[in-house]
Amino acid sequence: MLKTSADLMKFCSACARRYWVSLMLVAVATAQVASSASSAASAPPVPYASVSQLNLMLSQLEQVAQAAQLDLGKLRIEKWKTDSNTKRSTEADVESLQRNLQMALPEIIAQLRASPENLATTFKLYHNLDALYDVFGPVVESAGAFGSRDEFQSVQNDLSSLERSRRALAERMDALSAAKEGELAHLRSQVRDLQAAATPATPAKKVVVDDTEPAKKPAKKKAVPKPPKPSTPATTQQPSTTTSSQPSGQPSQHP
Repeated sequence: MLKTSADLMKFCSACARRYWVSLMLVAVATAQVASSASSAASAPPVPYASVSQLNLMLSQLEQVAQAAQLDLGKLRIEKWKTDSNTKRSTEADVESLQRNLQMALPEIIAQLRASPENLATTFKLYHNLDALYDVFGPVVESAGAFGSRDEFQSVQNDLSSLERSRRALAERMDALSAAKEGELAHLRSQVRDLQAAATPATPAKKVVVDDTEPAKKPAKKKAVPKPPKPSTPATTQQPSTTTSSQPSGQPSQHP
């Protein structure tokens, strides 16, 4: 049976990283342009050279898939000189490969033809080819070890053709990622231009300095008068005792 996705993804880490980063950044930049622009421009058509390259690649892949189905059907695994467990395991792998080549692969190819430069669909096809290659390899090894020479040669040729298709698709995916990064830079430039046009420039305030006005003298501080010193109270004089005298010329009266 086919392995899990975690076990089957054995492609270039740099290509995968560029793919995911490009998808995320293009989505963010597209959202920014949609919110800032007053009217959205129509998407440019896919270049003819890109469509022609993809159609040739997919046609070759379909031929590889048809040849592989025929060669896998010709394997006489029941006649191989090996144990029953190996035969059952190989037969299960062959059945899984045939189902993929007949159903899953044609569906993904049709999706990619409808959207030639869709990175998500391109990656989906590459992942499927990677899974096919990972399962096809052990079948070829078993055919070489236990099958006839003709059986081994036919499936070996199919595996080599499948590898060429997978490598060609990886190169196209890398080129598409680089092109999307260029579109992202252009979108960012548009966002900056739109934001600059939407924000009015604030006029600078001018400060006029009149040099003819004389400088003002600093105001003098008023002197605060000091409080007067308290005066010493005068010494209280006691009245002197005087002897009353009689007026002159009057005789003194004696009793």
